[in-house]
Amino acid sequence: MNDLAEALQNCGFGTASAAAKAALLARCAAALKPLGAAPPESARAYFVPGRIEVLGKHTDYAGGSSLIAAAERGFCLLAIAAGGPQVRITDAIRGETMHFTMPFASDTERTPAAGDWSNYPLTVARRLVRNFPGATRGVDIAMASDLPPAAGMSSSSALMVAVFFALADANAIWSHERFLPELNEPLNLAGYLATIENGQSYGPLAGARGVGTFGGSEDHTAILCARPGFVRQYAYCPVRFQQEFSLPVGWTFAIASSGVAAEKTGEALEKYNRASRLATAVAEIWRRDTGIAAPHLAAIVQGQADAGQQLRATLAAAKHDEFRADELQDRLEHFLTENEQVIPAAGAALRSGDLEAFGRWTDRSQRAAEMWLGNQVPETVYLADDARTLGAAAASAFGAGFGGSVWALVRESQATEFLDQWQRRYAERFPQHRQQASFFASAAGPPLCRIA
Repeated sequence: MNDLAEALQNCGFGTASAAAKAALLARCAAALKPLGAAPPESARAYFVPGRIEVLGKHTDYAGGSSLIAAAERGFCLLAIAAGGPQVRITDAIRGETMHFTMPFASDTERTPAAGDWSNYPLTVARRLVRNFPGATRGVDIAMASDLPPAAGMSSSSALMVAVFFALADANAIWSHERFLPELNEPLNLAGYLATIENGQSYGPLAGARGVGTFGGSEDHTAILCARPGFVRQYAYCPVRFQQEFSLPVGWTFAIASSGVAAEKTGEALEKYNRASRLATAVAEIWRRDTGIAAPHLAAIVQGQADAGQQLRATLAAAKHDEFRADELQDRLEHFLTENEQVIPAAGAALRSGDLEAFGRWTDRSQRAAEMWLGNQVPETVYLADDARTLGAAAASAFGAGFGGSVWALVRESQATEFLDQWQRRYAERFPQHRQQASFFASAAGPPLCRIA
């Protein structure tokens, strides 16, 4: 256990976090034994983090930018290549096991109920077989996660990335004849992994049915490309690194998971996809009315100095089959505020160490989400406001929204006291979420790591 904790520290974990992850991997090892797999000593070990979206609400799929970091919480897993096509995945925390056989006869085989966690591994396996013919070797996986589920921290994306790496390593797809050498670069691999989730094609690697979300690649980029101790800024469609900012010395993230599930299924899925369709609709109207080709909203806004004003005028009189003019205008105003104002100014403040200005711009992001994006619920609004009342330098809801989590930037020396007060006050205000909500501290952690 000590050697494992030391290996995790070499990945970029602090001492306490490394010990916690070593304990989760020990649970994974115990869960593998009943499967009758090879000894755990022959397993590959991985850590796949969740994501903290510092800023950049619903910008990635529109070609915009975001400020992201990896959480110190995520999925730990052990994977042992099987002798045949059988895949067995055990959740060492919940005691649940799913299994299936590769390859799939068709894209419609084994369609789980909406919201079932098995949908994510099945989606990955289908795509892997489609893109890399012959990659049909199974794997035994035991996994354990300390991420709060459906909390806006990309637990579903982290699960999919974890299963992809386990199957990819077992099938040696890195040397497959159809493997694209560009995917050895984490930025490009993040873009490909996003297409597995949203169902799109990636170059010659044909798409298949995804998990139903019309999302971008922010989550996958944070999972693969984060840097311990840093907030990094990326732009998307395609993914590209822009800049990074070190967290001020002595400061850390306090995270509050509201207990309001932000699952991308059912009604929540439709709300998430609606925000995506609105951004797409704005770009379509621009192309239709101006004849100027632009792939997404960011390209339009950044393509000419007065594009924002032109879009406002165009949308005021726009006719659309699905959306009203005011809905299109609100979606534009949010993107202009978040991507063109907040992110540049907040990044500059973070770079200069001006936490007061950083907090003001983060407040602006939170208000814009409440006013125009419409993805906030009373619980996340309260948590962001209360964090500021309790002295956080900055605070904001993050992720898809419609529930989920809030981050607050606090002094490490005061994090425990801050979290205790934050949790107590939240439980008093929303007692119905007392059991489901969770509060914890997290540094800006490491990206996905294979653990020797």
